[in-house]
Amino acid sequence: ENMETHGADIYTASEISGYNEDDIMDFSSNINPLGVPETVALAAVNSIKHTGRYPDINSRMLIDAISAYENVPKEFIFVSNGAAEAIYRISACLKPEAGMIIAPSFSEYEKSMKLFGTVINYYCLKEEDSFKVTEDILNCINEKTDIAFICNPNNPTGQLTEKIILEKMIIKLKERNAFLAVDECFLDFTGNSEKYSTVDLLDKYDNLIVIKAFTKIFAIPGIRLGYCMSSNAELINNLKSTGPPWNVSTVAQAAGIAALKEREYLKRTVSYVKEQRNYLFDELEKSGIKAYESHANYILFKTDILDLKKQMLKRKILIRSCSNYVNLSSEYYRIAVRTKEENKIFIEKLKEIMGKR
Repeated sequence: ENMETHGADIYTASEISGYNEDDIMDFSSNINPLGVPETVALAAVNSIKHTGRYPDINSRMLIDAISAYENVPKEFIFVSNGAAEAIYRISACLKPEAGMIIAPSFSEYEKSMKLFGTVINYYCLKEEDSFKVTEDILNCINEKTDIAFICNPNNPTGQLTEKIILEKMIIKLKERNAFLAVDECFLDFTGNSEKYSTVDLLDKYDNLIVIKAFTKIFAIPGIRLGYCMSSNAELINNLKSTGPPWNVSTVAQAAGIAALKEREYLKRTVSYVKEQRNYLFDELEKSGIKAYESHANYILFKTDILDLKKQMLKRKILIRSCSNYVNLSSEYYRIAVRTKEENKIFIEKLKEIMGKR
């Protein structure tokens, strides 16, 4: 139970509970509740006829599409098998001696660096600040730091970090020839990318890396597609050579190209997620559970029902226990914002569990 490192392990949940994977509502992984856009599913299916030949090793058409979508030069882009692969390749390229991460945050930054013996320095978020990153993060960057990873909005807290703080981090790291990797995988859910995204700083700083994924926002985690961007040509070239070729399948490339045309779907996502997140937040608070402000498609909350995950699974709902995050205890859980119907059922089951105490 405590071995879990991610949500999204519906297979283990199915084994433990004896329920079918399709019968379990997965609140543990933060995927767009609107589901895969039809055009994306169709593009993936149609691409099967080309799978008799190798995928384009350079993902040319997909990179063209990302370049237009992000408004960055093509040579800034490296496409990967999900954001996770980009993270591991970044660590493999830089083999940092010392790295800084915020805690709690996504576990793969740390895991990828530990493969190379990196010493990890944690910037611990404080509950009394509602887990916000404040200017004092700059004090955590020392002369040894080679890279800092930061997730914006952060997972599992859902908090946004001000762009001015990120830029100050970039400048301070630049003095040490060190990198800042900003993971913006959940930023599209906030409806606030213009204000918070660091993509427009890529030109200005060659020690900035921005990581993004199609996984969450387009609801295609099973296809595995992400990318990272940097104006550092040497880094982008090294990313390509650090790891196997053909890392992005024909199906993933086709799905990605189709996804980037789905502007309307993104707008719908933002308003739907906001409305449903507010509903869940209010209901949690009404039930006397401490929920934390979130700008993403998930909510972190705290409760003294220590076997809540187990109790929920009995009721065919999978939630994320946060006990294995650095700087969080077993009182913390994270739930994704799901569909209106599913969110209602979740709240009903939660009330049922609380009533039984």
